[in-house]
Amino acid sequence: MTGAAMEARGLTMTYGRRRGAHTALDGCSFRLPAGRVCALVGPNGAGKSTLLNLAAGLARPSAGSLTVLGSADLSAVRGRIAYVPQDKPLYPQLSVADTLWSGGELNPGRWDAETADRIAGKLPRKARVRTLSGGQRTRLALALALGKRPELMLLDEPMADLDPLARHELMGVLMAETAEHGTTIVMSSHILTELEGACDFLLFVDGGRVRLGGEAEDIVSAHALVTGRTDHGLAPHTVVESRTTGRQLTALVRKEGPVDESLWATTEPSLEELLLAHLRSPDAPPLLTPSASAGTAKAHETRAAVASA
Repeated sequence: MTGAAMEARGLTMTYGRRRGAHTALDGCSFRLPAGRVCALVGPNGAGKSTLLNLAAGLARPSAGSLTVLGSADLSAVRGRIAYVPQDKPLYPQLSVADTLWSGGELNPGRWDAETADRIAGKLPRKARVRTLSGGQRTRLALALALGKRPELMLLDEPMADLDPLARHELMGVLMAETAEHGTTIVMSSHILTELEGACDFLLFVDGGRVRLGGEAEDIVSAHALVTGRTDHGLAPHTVVESRTTGRQLTALVRKEGPVDESLWATTEPSLEELLLAHLRSPDAPPLLTPSASAGTAKAHETRAAVASA
């Protein structure tokens, strides 16, 4: 699949009315190209789960628009989407075998029983869902999601109740799925170190808005960790976060051209350092790369088509 897996324009979601209203998403605009593994990160209450619910077609936005897999009618593409929410809703009275069987019955023509069985692994097929541990239920939910052969997978904190070995194994499965089938994966997680090696695209949501969006490598390379004397000054670079010890200044900056290395010792931040700095600095200006800007890629495609005609 080419084009955008998701595209939002002015996406807003408000719960409640009047004085008791809560705005979970506030005018979000972004684009997620198809075939990416996207880390959806942000503090608690930032709007991550709300965004996933909207993309899954489980709610309608209060304002703005959200296009998923090229369609604004999410009911028309629901069969091409797999969603694993935090609570991983499964029928507790069913056995593992019956749950996998029901996946095939509910997804005729798309179900890959071999993949689902492989992801379920050593789960006891006769055991009822209610007797499974949290990690076992996660594995079963992911087996159902991957067995559906979705074009878009939405995962809300999928690895939170897995041990490190199981997280590593299932993360490898998700990466292989994207490589082999071009599946787009959007994964919300608080385990930043885990996301750094697995995700090639980033959406950082805070205060109901997308503050960082685009290729993870490009976003990281747009920043620098610098250390130098406080009297040197950092203009014209944008300071995201800084701290001073005596006459020495250490800062995370968004580069506006080359950093003067005769004045500043410079290193590239890790993704975790970058995100933590932005979490501590809610007033830092947003940054979206061209591929993450709603409408930008489409305009480029249109101009290219006109030029080649």
